[in-house]
Amino acid sequence: MAKGSPRVTEDQVVEALRPVEDPELHRSIVDLGMLRAIEIRKNGVVGVVIALTVPGCPLKDEIQRRVTEAATQLEGVESIDLEYTVMTDEEREALRRELHGDASATAGADQPHGHAEGREIPFAKNSSKTRPLLISSGKGGVGKSSVTTNLAVALASQGYSVGVVDADIYGHSIPRMLGADRDPVVIDEMLVPPESWGVRCISIAYFVPEGQAVIWRGPMLHKALEQFLTDVFWDEPDFLLIDMPPGTGDIALSLAQYLPRGEVFVVTTPQPAAQEVASLSAAMAAKVNLPVRGIIENMSWFTGDDGKRYEIFGSGGGQQLADELDIPLLGKLPLVPALREGGDTGRPITAVDPDSESAKVFQQIAHQIAVEMKPNKVYSDALKVT
Repeated sequence: MAKGSPRVTEDQVVEALRPVEDPELHRSIVDLGMLRAIEIRKNGVVGVVIALTVPGCPLKDEIQRRVTEAATQLEGVESIDLEYTVMTDEEREALRRELHGDASATAGADQPHGHAEGREIPFAKNSSKTRPLLISSGKGGVGKSSVTTNLAVALASQGYSVGVVDADIYGHSIPRMLGADRDPVVIDEMLVPPESWGVRCISIAYFVPEGQAVIWRGPMLHKALEQFLTDVFWDEPDFLLIDMPPGTGDIALSLAQYLPRGEVFVVTTPQPAAQEVASLSAAMAAKVNLPVRGIIENMSWFTGDDGKRYEIFGSGGGQQLADELDIPLLGKLPLVPALREGGDTGRPITAVDPDSESAKVFQQIAHQIAVEMKPNKVYSDALKVT
């Protein structure tokens, strides 16, 4: 500390650190009780002790960067000597109760919709601000997961909080496409999902050995999805995208039960055969009383080196399906190698090449969904029809 500089106080350091958020929980480290001690030392050095939520916290370096950056903004603070401790089991339990509630408190035979271990699915409640978006397709191979990934990234880049549930249990690919290769953190049985490109995600891929097939019957699928919606700390995002498995099987039925406020978006390709199969997803949504809000056409054309557009998979399928269902065709995405490559490397084209044709289409679709298609209805659990 330079001679004559004002001596900083512990209270000033606390207030400087209050805006610093835990990178996983997105809450102030002060409010979470993670800030354990402050020591004002000589020569502008401030000692700080932070309690990590779990041993070996994967984002410890990010916490150190945020704490150092915030504290050294104070006049008279030259450097931070940061030490770590770890929360006790009791402290983790208290933290989980504060953030995620107590499952036993909501248990009961009259709970609506599905719930795991007595915990109600928050997105099923009328009062939830989260819009569940079910990204569906009638068949595989149409790029549904790529669309889900890039749409999620586009929504996040527009300032919304976004989560993705990889409900394609047998063909899980969302973590790889997002580059979310860090395992979820477990805090007293509460799962904190990893985040990449501003998007949190959960997938069965985190819980099975690499290369091992998931061979489950309906009840196991049902339970896994239920836990993805209840045991994961989503923190009520603006949007929760569900990467649906292709077809109209058990998972689609379970999600219709779990997410009665879900909105279905159907991904198809231009050829008539794909459009006909995609219409089955829309037909199922109608049977389970979920609205189909829009169609997204993928692989609409390929632009050659000569600058000419080639409609490799035909044309008109997306518009035809939209016309049949009397809903909008939200966008047509070109077939580009970079979109596929981004999925393979965990670098979504919408994030790494925002000026590309594909990224601009995803941004436009995201804006339509978030702003132009925002539900007008006001939901409240307090309003009941008798």
